[in-house]
Amino acid sequence: MNPGPPKLSIVIPSFNEEKRLPATLERIAGYINASGRETEVIVVDDGSTDETIRIAESFRRQIAGLRVVSNGQNRGKGYSVRHGSMDSRGEIVLFTDADLSAPIEEADKLLAKMNDYDVAIGSRAVNRELIEVHESKFREFAGIIFNRIVRMILRLPFVDTQCGFKAFRRESCKSFLSSRPSNDLGLIRNFYILRGITA
Repeated sequence: MNPGPPKLSIVIPSFNEEKRLPATLERIAGYINASGRETEVIVVDDGSTDETIRIAESFRRQIAGLRVVSNGQNRGKGYSVRHGSMDSRGEIVLFTDADLSAPIEEADKLLAKMNDYDVAIGSRAVNRELIEVHESKFREFAGIIFNRIVRMILRLPFVDTQCGFKAFRRESCKSFLSSRPSNDLGLIRNFYILRGITA
């Protein structure tokens, strides 16, 4: 008898993440064990040229629901998120960056919103002290500027469009998943068409 689908799918887009994945997967394994929630983890390899795939697969014993899928070549984060989401089986899909710049424990705040919303959006702008992995000052500043441009162009009410920490109901978002955005900006536009809340 096959077990039913998991409650949660965690999708991790990964490109040349051999150095950051071990700590990330260790922490996610601890989070899954503590939550008691049936969870699958999907590492999406985006054409890495390092040991990303081997390292991800080495965690199969620690994370029973771990799967590694490959894009075959470098296609970008938007494609990776869509690929992992389309391959997921969970009722709720959460995607997070491979460096866990948003602590995985914060997922509970997103999941708590899923009773009322189809989408929950993490935001580093709410409390930047929660950011555990910082980019260089230049990259963070450039990200803030890009975020403002995206919000202006797409007329979005959300504070942090670039935060790689979002959750959505898989069944409710099938149209979004099947829309095949050709790039990361297309992914952002399609994602924010959906009803969501900043958590």
